[in-house]
Amino acid sequence: MINLNSLPDKPGSYQFKDNNGKIIYVGKAKNLKKRVSSYFINKHLDEKTKALVRNIDNLDFIVTNNEIEALILENNLIKKHNPYYNISLKDSKTFAFIKLTDDEFPRFVILRDREKGNNVFGPFVLASDRKNILEFINKSFRLRTCKKLPKKECLRFYIGLCSAPCIKKISKEDYFDSVNKAKNVLLGKNDELESALKKEIKEYSINQEFEKAIVVREQLKAVNYLNEKQLIQRSKKNNEHFIDYLIDNLTVYIIIFKVNNGLVSEKEEFEFNFSPDFFSQFLSQYYAENDVPNEIVLRDEIEEVLIEFLKSKNDKVKIIVPKIGDKLKMLDLIKKNIDERFLKSKNALIELKEYLNLFNLPYIIEGFDISHLSGTNTVASMVQFKNAEPNKSEYRKFKILNTEGEIDDFKSMNEVVLRRYKRLLLENKSLPDLILVDGGLGQVTSAKKALKELNIEIPLIGIAKKFEEIWMPNRGSPIIINKKSNALKLLQRVRDEAHRFAINYNKNLRSKRLK
Repeated sequence: MINLNSLPDKPGSYQFKDNNGKIIYVGKAKNLKKRVSSYFINKHLDEKTKALVRNIDNLDFIVTNNEIEALILENNLIKKHNPYYNISLKDSKTFAFIKLTDDEFPRFVILRDREKGNNVFGPFVLASDRKNILEFINKSFRLRTCKKLPKKECLRFYIGLCSAPCIKKISKEDYFDSVNKAKNVLLGKNDELESALKKEIKEYSINQEFEKAIVVREQLKAVNYLNEKQLIQRSKKNNEHFIDYLIDNLTVYIIIFKVNNGLVSEKEEFEFNFSPDFFSQFLSQYYAENDVPNEIVLRDEIEEVLIEFLKSKNDKVKIIVPKIGDKLKMLDLIKKNIDERFLKSKNALIELKEYLNLFNLPYIIEGFDISHLSGTNTVASMVQFKNAEPNKSEYRKFKILNTEGEIDDFKSMNEVVLRRYKRLLLENKSLPDLILVDGGLGQVTSAKKALKELNIEIPLIGIAKKFEEIWMPNRGSPIIINKKSNALKLLQRVRDEAHRFAINYNKNLRSKRLK
């Protein structure tokens, strides 16, 4: 299931999966929610993208600190999983260096083989990383990129893109000043350059030379952009595991980032009940079944006996507990992913309990929807969410028996709710904590009649699409939930999934009848 409403407005990599759980596409985004949503909102997709969307059954994501990390992580995951719908580039070698030519007006170019010299910059671990940096520097410092152009062509090609030194739109001195600034960025002398650029902007503004101030401000943006730490791309060749956890209400959430040959290529997630010495038990059980890497990076020290156990499987293993630096920041990034992956769902349940004044947290929510075509092929769907996540093994679909040839969503809703919970009672199975129906007061009232007939009490609500109002039985006015709240987003996810499941079932029935 695609959980669009649960996606964060943060940068990261997303992975689309088919119904077998196989990754079929890896992408990156500055804003995960907007980017992923665009696949399902945009009606003008190319044929390959349409085919991709048809085969998406679920998704996963990894939050990053910035877009550069997202880009690098995307590349790593593509290499790891080789997804069917990603482009397979023949020219995928890692050309790791940038060179400054010795032309009259020098330019920065890609270097495919390492050379010695003061004007060679790198290495850059990924070709895509180096390419983006090169393009950004050329654009920000308005440097020439052409090999050779007749001077009469320069205006057409250079306007707005380059300072055009070959037709003397900029002095040689000023052009070399821009080149030297770009060199300092590639050499990592960003702090000195940042101070100098801020001083230039101030002087130009005082002198009311605003066009020059704008140019320098763009250069300052480039410096800040390239100064960002790229945690996802590690420079070490050792295989590393970064492991961190968070405890919330006696539940432990753990994520492992696996770094192989300098690349974050995989994550693993775990959730279990808290117990004494849980972390030591987790590490011993996990590494009893998995290879021990050369480095394990943790937030806290572990007992000596556990270290001995790990060394028995890999005598080169080092246990690192960082206090500062990139390794500590990587552990912080894991905490951020735990929050996005687990705790926002838990917070949604808490919010929902408060909005609806429920006695218990709604750990099990069952959602219903009706689908038909002008009163024919009427079907219903029931989806179940457990701990705010879809529990597909409990999905059910129903052919509605009592409304064939007529449009009566109220009667259909009454039938499906009655059939669902009559079955659970007969089989002596647990009832859900909350029932959600797609619709307003009419659908809610019809579902309530079915529960009353069965003599059971289950909290029941409906969500009306137009204003996303929440309706409850015997209540004359709707409950309004904040549009940005996690509680409403969870209800929308349940409603949308029930709707998707019902429509797909209806389409399948119609296609079978046409054959």
